[in-house]
Amino acid sequence: MNIKDISSEELKKMIASLKMRGITNDHVLETMSTIQRHIFMEPALRGRAYDFDALPIGFNQTISSPYIVAKMTQLLIEADNMKNVLEIGTGCGYQACILSKIFGRVTTVERIKPLYLKTKSLLKSLGYKNISSIYGDGFDGYKLNGPYDAIIMTASPSIIPDKLISQLKPNGRMVLPLNINGSQKLYRVKNTKKGILKKEVDDVLFVPMLEGII
Repeated sequence: MNIKDISSEELKKMIASLKMRGITNDHVLETMSTIQRHIFMEPALRGRAYDFDALPIGFNQTISSPYIVAKMTQLLIEADNMKNVLEIGTGCGYQACILSKIFGRVTTVERIKPLYLKTKSLLKSLGYKNISSIYGDGFDGYKLNGPYDAIIMTASPSIIPDKLISQLKPNGRMVLPLNINGSQKLYRVKNTKKGILKKEVDDVLFVPMLEGII
């Protein structure tokens, strides 16, 4: 029996596990139940695609665990403000595809050119029409498609990049892993009239966020 035959059953188990771990948003759960995670993986790792692990995707990058993807997506959701989202760190494209079914428009930025080209081709082949793939430095964001209702970062900086804050709409929010004194914490950041409000959510482990393009 190959991975295509087992993916439906494995997806059901994954969604059940997400519910048990505290993912409560029906939109997130429904969306993740429709996207086959194994198609974003290297063939040798597809048998582990529905495990609750971060797995390598090449180029010293990883695909986040299903729980972290679900958790970060759930934190982004605000029912009245779901039009335009920016993702920093496209990776294999799994998170971008989930966002594309929740937000009207997704802009996703990747700094590693071979990974950018590979994932852009995959997303095109899958037929996603509302995802714009950008090759660039994540610290710069992508001002042209902003301002954004929400920003999600899938790599860990030591500070919140000012350029990204400037691309958030009033009342916009950002979910990111921050590396503070060698310890990574997941934060939800809100752009309010009183300034930037930051709430610590959980301990996490992401690849470091690096400047420049390669």
